[in-house]
Amino acid sequence: MLTLAALALGMAVATAALSVSLDVGDRLAQEFRSLGANLQVTPQADSLPLEIGGVDYRPANAGAYLPEADLGKLKTIFWRFNIMAFAPILDVPIFMHSDWNDKAGPPQRVQLVGTWVNHEAKIPDGTTYVTGIEKTNPWWQLKEGRWFNETPSAGEPEVVVGEKLAQSARLKVDSKIYLLEKPISSSLQTAKVVGILATGGPEDESLVGPLSLAQSFANQPGMYRRLYVSALTKPEDAFARKNPKAMTPAEFDKWYCTPYISAIALQISEELKGTDVRVIRRVAEGEGTILSHVRTLLWLVTFSALFAAALAVGASAAASVIERRTEIGLMKALGAGSGLVGVLLASEQLLVAFVGGGIGYSIGIVLARLLGQKVFGFSPEPRLFLLFVVLVLAALITLTGSAYPLRRASKYDPAPILRGE
Repeated sequence: MLTLAALALGMAVATAALSVSLDVGDRLAQEFRSLGANLQVTPQADSLPLEIGGVDYRPANAGAYLPEADLGKLKTIFWRFNIMAFAPILDVPIFMHSDWNDKAGPPQRVQLVGTWVNHEAKIPDGTTYVTGIEKTNPWWQLKEGRWFNETPSAGEPEVVVGEKLAQSARLKVDSKIYLLEKPISSSLQTAKVVGILATGGPEDESLVGPLSLAQSFANQPGMYRRLYVSALTKPEDAFARKNPKAMTPAEFDKWYCTPYISAIALQISEELKGTDVRVIRRVAEGEGTILSHVRTLLWLVTFSALFAAALAVGASAAASVIERRTEIGLMKALGAGSGLVGVLLASEQLLVAFVGGGIGYSIGIVLARLLGQKVFGFSPEPRLFLLFVVLVLAALITLTGSAYPLRRASKYDPAPILRGE
C-alpha cells in the first residue's frame, strides 16, 4: 500500500506537469501575440542607408515603396496558418488646420500614419482575411472613441488623433479637421476625429487614418513603406541559429519546415519580392526566454516527483524484503533459485507499478486541468499516449527503486534465516 500510494502520488504530479508542458507552448505562443508584431518588412532599398559619420543623409520621404496588392501572399507561405496578423504602414508629412476661418493661424505640420483597421485582405485563393494594426500593435490603445472606418458611410475620411496632438490642438471626438498637402494650398481635405489614441510612441503626436488617405497625400496609390507581421513561432534553439546557407539539404528541409521565426522570415521574403524581413528581436527573444523557463520549471517538477517516488519505492521495498525474510528463506530451502525469487518479487512490484501508474494518471489529469486553468488560463486535453508513458515511467521507477533490496533478497542464505538468526 505504501508503494502504491508513493507511485500514485509521484505519477500524478508527473502526469500533471507533462500534460501542462505539452500544451503550454502553444498556449503561451498565443498569449505572446499580445506583445505585438515580431517581424518587420521593409523595401530592400531602405536597407542600404546613406550614412556619413553616423549621420543618415537620406531625405525623410526618400525610399522605395511596396505594393499593397501583394500582401495577400502572406497567407500562402508554408507556415501561412502561423501568420496571425499583418498591417502595412505609410507615413506622410502633411499640414493640418483644426479651425478653418479667416483668423486661423498657419497650418500645423503633422505626420499622417496610414494603416489598416479591420481590413479584409484578399488572398490569392479567393478568400479574405481580416487583419489590422489593432492586432499587430495591441499596445495602441484608444483612450476615447473608436477606430476609424476605412470606408465611412458619410464619405468623409475618419482619423484617430494621438493624445499629445489632441491636447495641443484642442481636438476631441467628433471634431472636424482640415488636411492640406502643402502649407499654402487651395485644395483641402476635411476629416472627422473619431478617437483619441495613446501608444507611448511618436504616434501620440500624429494622425492615424486609413492607408488609402495617406496614399492619396503621398501620391502613391496602392503602396506602403513598411509592414508589421505577427507570427506564431517556435523558440529558437542552437539548430535554429545555424546559418541556413551552411546547412546540408536535409538540415535545411528540417529548418524550413519548423516554425522558427528565421524560417518564417525567409518564406515571407520569398513571397514578397524586393523586401527585407527583419526579426524584432526584443519580442522574439523575450518569448523564447519565458517559454524556456516555464518548460524548464515543469521538467524540474517532473523529475523531482519521479525521484521522490523512486526513494519511497526503494524504502518500502526494503522494508517488505526484511519483513518477508522467512518466506524468502523457505522458498529457497524448497528449491527456488535466486533468479526465480528475484522474478517473483519484481513481478509483484511491476503489478503494483501498473496499478499505481493508472491511479496516478487519473489523478494527474484532474490536477493538470486545475493547474492549467488557475495558472495558465487553459485546461490541457487528456492524451492517451501519455498513459503509456506514465505506465512505463512507473515501471522504470519501481524497478530502479527496488533493484537493490530485491537483489539482496535473491541472495539470502536460507539456513541462517530458518534457524532464526
